[in-house]
Amino acid sequence: MDVHDKLDELTAVVEGARSMPMSASCVVNRGEVLAMLEELRGLLPEEFRHAQMLLADRESVVDEGRREAQRLLVRAEEERLTLTSQTEVVREARLEAERIRAEAVADAQTMRSEADDYVDTKLANFEVVLDKTLAAVHRGRDKLSGRSPRVDLSGEPDDPAGSHHPLDDRHDDGHDDRHDDREIHLGPT
Repeated sequence: MDVHDKLDELTAVVEGARSMPMSASCVVNRGEVLAMLEELRGLLPEEFRHAQMLLADRESVVDEGRREAQRLLVRAEEERLTLTSQTEVVREARLEAERIRAEAVADAQTMRSEADDYVDTKLANFEVVLDKTLAAVHRGRDKLSGRSPRVDLSGEPDDPAGSHHPLDDRHDDGHDDRHDDREIHLGPT
């Protein structure tokens, strides 16, 4: 039996007691009421302990809830920092990748330009050598055919007959019109 049941029983005894005429008082069995009160007193410490345990449990539940909330807040902050740092790392990595790519493009353009200049220089040297070789071949062929032009004292050929020679197509700048429509391919394209 709990405290509430005992209180209900005590209330029923008082309500069922005989009334005193002309008063709000009633007659109850003293021994019966005192026994009930003694039983009630015995039950109260147990109820108080139970209430204290519930309060303690409530406090421990509230404390545990607060600790869990604090753990969640700390974990959320750590996660936010991790995500923020990962986002920052990704952003920095993208910037670095873009910088490296731009640097590689610039280096490739520089290398291509240098390679083009190198090839152009080599081709120009090759052209000079070919021109000299071609001139030597023409002179040799002219000598063989007996058409050797006379050379004056300045080293320039003297061409009194006005004969046309293939090298006569060259301009004063050394450019040969006969080769304008030809392309020279060196190596794979």
